[in-house]
Amino acid sequence: MKWDLTYLFETEEEFLASVEKMKGYVEKLASYKGKLSDEESFVEYLIISRDFEEALGRTYLYAHLKSDLNKKDINALTNLNNCHMILYTYSEACSFQDPEILAMGKEKVIDIIDRHPEIEEFRFMCVKLFDLNAHVLDAKSEQLLSYYSPLTSAGSELYSSLAVADGKGEKITLSNGEEVVVTTGNFRALIQNADNAEDRKAIFEAVYKVFDTHKNTFANIYKTVLDADKATAKARNYASSLEAHLDHNNIPTSVYHTLVEVAGTCNESLKKYLKLRKEVLGLDEYHTYDRFLELAKSDKKYSYEESCELFFESIKWLPKDFNEKAHEVLRDGFVDVYESEGKRSGAYSSSMANLHPFILLNHDDTLESAFTVAHEAGHSIHSMYAAEHQPTMLQNYTIFVAEIASTFNEHVLLDYFLKSDNASKDEKIMVIEKAIDSIMSTFYRQTLFAEYELIAHDMNEKGMPINHEVLSKIMIDLYKKYYDLDIDKEVVKKYVWAYIPHLFYTPFYVYQYATSFAASFKLYKDVKGNVPGAFDRYIGLLSSGGSKYPMEQAREAGVDFTQKETFMAVVERMDYLLKELEELLK
Repeated sequence: MKWDLTYLFETEEEFLASVEKMKGYVEKLASYKGKLSDEESFVEYLIISRDFEEALGRTYLYAHLKSDLNKKDINALTNLNNCHMILYTYSEACSFQDPEILAMGKEKVIDIIDRHPEIEEFRFMCVKLFDLNAHVLDAKSEQLLSYYSPLTSAGSELYSSLAVADGKGEKITLSNGEEVVVTTGNFRALIQNADNAEDRKAIFEAVYKVFDTHKNTFANIYKTVLDADKATAKARNYASSLEAHLDHNNIPTSVYHTLVEVAGTCNESLKKYLKLRKEVLGLDEYHTYDRFLELAKSDKKYSYEESCELFFESIKWLPKDFNEKAHEVLRDGFVDVYESEGKRSGAYSSSMANLHPFILLNHDDTLESAFTVAHEAGHSIHSMYAAEHQPTMLQNYTIFVAEIASTFNEHVLLDYFLKSDNASKDEKIMVIEKAIDSIMSTFYRQTLFAEYELIAHDMNEKGMPINHEVLSKIMIDLYKKYYDLDIDKEVVKKYVWAYIPHLFYTPFYVYQYATSFAASFKLYKDVKGNVPGAFDRYIGLLSSGGSKYPMEQAREAGVDFTQKETFMAVVERMDYLLKELEELLK
């Protein structure tokens, strides 16, 4: 149940040799400066770029996986930093690329690609470049920006060091005298199993203690992230950081704003659900961490092996090829299952072109962790379809469509539970609760964070002060707006902005969980309803990798994000599930 990284490199020496090889690629690519207008040089440059992409993918994947296994491993961190330095050097050395290609003119570039099938996979990259022409600077300016690459990513590096590498479990004593070490990986399960309200409070505050203690530092780190986004947007002639982040994939800012409008205003069932939970659980006050308490109790544990079997059973009705890929992505050696000291928290699927994807878990035997298995398997299945149908440069799909495959799997698994003839009343309550919680966490909660990012970036772009009090105030207001909860009463919950790593690592990322959830729900409804061609269109989306703009991919699969109704379908699903739950609880 551990990663077998020898799949990537047999020895550390092989990895280090590859690092040196990467440096040679960068030097070779840099030698083409001023030569791209020559057709032969242009073709050679792109072919070398593809070779570099393939070799770098293997090298970087090894370094980042090794580092995530133990953030306290200084040698692994050094190797990862060396890979980052190669990327920075490449960015600087090849900053001439986009300006020189643009100077050639779109007609000439496309003509060369038409006559050289060996570089066909670069067509979409070039089309996107010309689409973004207004935001590509001259060669000198691009080079200047490249010098600042290490600084613009400093915020995420600092966050990783403070929140993960320097982090440690907090030991507390429960009301029964038991001592437990609380970590980001186990606190949910500890709260779920705690009958005592004071214990739940102590567990939650233990995991958030680091964010309270270092609130000023985390706020300054986030200010660094905001400033980097602001500087990049202004340098590239964007009206806002939001536009800068969305434009690369040709996503209108109206999609973001429509999502925020729907989730921020159509949330009566969400508020009603939380009031129902408070009543059923018999709580004097409802706290955000009480969301981990189950409305129906079950002593059942879901080991990793059982979680895999549940997932495999749930997808048996889908085509053979999909099932085979599901088994393959969860094959031993490609999944690191359980929490260990220094290991990165959370879960993810990581893949590079032409390589088998790897999955990181922190499995804790809960029903939630069983769904995480299905979720991450979805990402890896997506990567396998993309690798099977697309060349190297078109396999990397965008974040915007990335969460569709993962949440599609969750819908399948949820329905499998709901349809089980052997399920007791309590089990059905648990499953519907899980379905509602999935909408709550994936659609509403992620949109809340998306609105937080929108507000924080807007304030910073207007020159308003950014500190921990300002950031906490935004969260306090949003939790009231979305949940009708006063998180100021919880003391540490207001620092949730420091707890969410995506806000530091990948700004304007989390909204895509919500858009993908809406899309996957629509696609799953079509597949389940036997709409002609629905599953083929879904697999077509996965197989298209990064060969088209994401809005186009979704539209071809049957989802139109320009329509408010796409998001309202999730709201209607929430309304329906809440009524079902109320009936069961009567």
